Amino acid sequence: MDNEHLIQLIKSIDFSCKKHRDQRRKDAHSTPYINHPIGVAYNLIKAGVYDSDILQAAILHDTIEDTQTTEEEIKKEFGERVASFVVDVSDDKSLSKQERKRHQIEHALHIQKESKLVKMADKLFNLRDIQVNAPPSWSIDVIQGYFVWAKAVINNLRGQNQWLESQLDEIFNSTFTYKGSQYPTIPCTPEKEPEILENYYKILVGKD
Repeated sequence: MDNEHLIQLIKSIDFSCKKHRDQRRKDAHSTPYINHPIGVAYNLIKAGVYDSDILQAAILHDTIEDTQTTEEEIKKEFGERVASFVVDVSDDKSLSKQERKRHQIEHALHIQKESKLVKMADKLFNLRDIQVNAPPSWSIDVIQGYFVWAKAVINNLRGQNQWLESQLDEIFNSTFTYKGSQYPTIPCTPEKEPEILENYYKILVGKD
């Protein structure tokens, strides 16, 4: 990575830190939100992804969705390529939570290959976090529903990076901790996953 790309990467970290400065994760520790995008970028580096634009998009990936940042602002500061990746992985907050979850599965098929890498690294961070540090308000059904939903998203992102896929598949064949006990992340056979997914969507009705 040359000096100009390094400058842009550090600039994206500074930008994201400022945008997320008042935000916290939903986990039991109320972790500073900025830990998440930095962790997503780190997952990409561990996966052998060194493209500066992809790493910047990872750092910025929640700014449009979860802050007042606009696509035009990202374009102005970081260029159209980075902005296009960030837009690809941003949910439409005008939709209900249930609709956003459904749309993300379908949308995953159609985003750019670089955006798929960011999305996979994002899911990897979130799933690892939930395995050991799920939001206290989540029930077992919500946690397992989330894992089944995430697997459906990942299935539409495959073919981009073997390391990311292997790490995600390891999670889907593993367990999570809930109140001191271990439970399977995917509680059923593949044939039963659509049923779990529909139940998850029902739980989400009325939630923001």
